[in-house]
Amino acid sequence: MEFESNYDISRVADFIHSNNFTRVALQFPDEMLKDSSRVASAIRHKLCLLEDAKPSEEPRAAIKLYVMADTTYGSCCVDEVGAAHVNAQCVIHYGHSCLSPTTTIPALCIFGKASIGASSCAESLCNYASKRSKPVLVLFGLEYAHALPAIGVALTTESMRSHGPKSGFEIHYADVFSSVINPEAAKTTKGQLKVNDNQYESECLTGKTHREYRIGGLVWSLPEDHRMEDYLLFWIGADDAAFSNVVITFNSSEIVRYDATESCLMTDVSQQRKILKRRYYLVEKAKDANMVGILIGTLGVAGYLHMIHQMKELVTRAGKKAYTFVMGRPNPAKLANFPECDVFIYVSCAQTALLDSKDFLAPIITPFEAMLAYNRGSRWTGAYVMEFQDLIASSPVEVKEQSEARFSFLEGGYVEESELQGDDKDKEGVLSLVNITQKALQLRNKDTQLISSKSAKSGAEFFAARTFQGLDLHYENATPEPFLIGRSGKASAYEDEQN
Repeated sequence: MEFESNYDISRVADFIHSNNFTRVALQFPDEMLKDSSRVASAIRHKLCLLEDAKPSEEPRAAIKLYVMADTTYGSCCVDEVGAAHVNAQCVIHYGHSCLSPTTTIPALCIFGKASIGASSCAESLCNYASKRSKPVLVLFGLEYAHALPAIGVALTTESMRSHGPKSGFEIHYADVFSSVINPEAAKTTKGQLKVNDNQYESECLTGKTHREYRIGGLVWSLPEDHRMEDYLLFWIGADDAAFSNVVITFNSSEIVRYDATESCLMTDVSQQRKILKRRYYLVEKAKDANMVGILIGTLGVAGYLHMIHQMKELVTRAGKKAYTFVMGRPNPAKLANFPECDVFIYVSCAQTALLDSKDFLAPIITPFEAMLAYNRGSRWTGAYVMEFQDLIASSPVEVKEQSEARFSFLEGGYVEESELQGDDKDKEGVLSLVNITQKALQLRNKDTQLISSKSAKSGAEFFAARTFQGLDLHYENATPEPFLIGRSGKASAYEDEQN
């Protein structure tokens, strides 16, 4: 029973049966892959019971289940690429999820049910919040969503015991927006997938006097005259990408974290806040880049293609050269094959966008940081946007004319931004590449001094000026050099061997 409850076997089977899906992909992260065959067998058994209990007039096609592992990109996103290989009609996503909207395929997310001591969590929250004068907003990892009602009851009991009928603080709870991802729902209100009663209705939060907030699949509302800085954020869960997303997005709020595994309250989140200083340094470094690589970190999150085009336009208008790369999960070895790029822009979901680029040759920044770097006159006010869907709607590409020199903090002086040539702006394809390469080769023949990677304006110019040009062939003698043939025959018995 605990196994079926943790993997929500009954709900998954009802979701498949009620929507008449016949080809279903089951996506597991690495740590849950060991249970994949058992989960598939349990779902198949439950589907047979549903078919016997509710026989239909028309015969149903046989339901095929496919287990997906080794996802193309981050395991928190729905792997639409892997599902397309088997022509799946839907994906059942298990484990931690960022709940990013999909492009073409519906999905049901099963977060799992991590164990937590509700009374211990309520006691830690009550003791800490009672010493503060701020209202409390409870946020949590999605794997602890099942325990929120029990935590609420325990918190009420603990508050009554400590403070009497009048509690010493105000408390608000976030909710899970929806565990069902339906790409058609964003286009039309018709054709909603059939789900259980726990689907969250956003209409209840869209009152005139309230403002809605969403992050990492969580949603909550606050009065219009309240700010997030006025609240104490109480996070329930691990120190993972979802928590880092909350810390960076609401960096001006007081945040504490309850570790359910250790049953203790962590009040020091300074390590997460240091990430902002590192990100600001990367923004300044990106301003000095000449060639920018755009890394595609997702092929399923809705709006990714629009974001890629927007980043390419932003980089081009800023006088830089942009290159697009599709390589799955980036690592230092892969990106080292492109030394001509001074910086990379990583277009991915919010919970995989912050890559620690200390091990990489070039820094990796987010689309929001790229807009700060390449929109002339932009200033970092402290606000941070992780979801690139929010950037598409709120931050159109506006690059001002570069009429004056820019001060570079890394170079320690003023630098003049170079504008792209007219051919680079207007021409695309092979002709533009040939012109750039020819110009680079002429420049190399004129002067023996090689161009550094800082002064190169394109990949072709960079490679034409590399110190290593391959094997040094002797062109004086056109005939090939004679070569000697050693032993012939098999290695176990050469022809010239006596025995």
